[in-house]
Amino acid sequence: MRSLLDALQEGRLVELPDNDKEKALEFLALLIEAVPDIGTKTDVVKGVIDREAEFNTGLGKGVACPHCRTPLNGELLCAVGWSPEGIEYNAPDGKKVHLVVMYYVPDVQRNMYLKEVSGLAKAIAGIDYIQTIADFHDIHTVRAKLLDWVSLAISSAVPDTKARMIKLEAKAASLEAAAPEAAVTGSAGFGAAEVRIIPFHLILWQGGTLVLSQDKALTDSLEHATNLKQFFVEAKEFEASGYRIAVLSQSIYPPDRIEYEAVAITAK
Repeated sequence: MRSLLDALQEGRLVELPDNDKEKALEFLALLIEAVPDIGTKTDVVKGVIDREAEFNTGLGKGVACPHCRTPLNGELLCAVGWSPEGIEYNAPDGKKVHLVVMYYVPDVQRNMYLKEVSGLAKAIAGIDYIQTIADFHDIHTVRAKLLDWVSLAISSAVPDTKARMIKLEAKAASLEAAAPEAAVTGSAGFGAAEVRIIPFHLILWQGGTLVLSQDKALTDSLEHATNLKQFFVEAKEFEASGYRIAVLSQSIYPPDRIEYEAVAITAK
């Protein structure tokens, strides 16, 4: 979650000036392009818009996670946009998106990106107040809530003491951060690559498994995977059939059924 914390520290959390989806994505992409380390070889705007046309990046619960992939070296970067009114995003749950978390992903940072997005998905599933973020009336309240949210995600991966230290560090820095004003346009050079975040449900019972997903390739792959039951029972995050799986929640039904809510992340 380091890149999201960096975005909060460095002023890349902004109130979106437009509730049109494409204009909101362009605004955040320009914000990322304005980071000096990006240079002029990657057209982040084109990369994000083209990727969104291929696959909707809404995660549900009012959150979307668009991104731009590039073959260039560099750091994983993030910019966050808040829309008080919400954006019609065609998200899987049909809800408007109020929080757009955008990533710039160099190929060398692909694994770090996948870990961060799976952490985001788990954090979203584990909290209630993300659905009320549209009720906040100023960006400072949104930033404070996001710091709590990120802290929750961090605490699942590091000891509580370290998580609190990171949160306090980020909160202190974010109070001094000011949103950047100007952004510059980029140039061609985006390296196309597909990253998909696919929500699904898995039902386990003594006699077998059942995958419920709109993605047939994912369903076929997981239902034919070996040791799938063991992975879901023993781990919250793992690799299976070429996908990174993050388990979000589970429900137990008598006599022996367990339903898991999860996301599969794939990058090609």
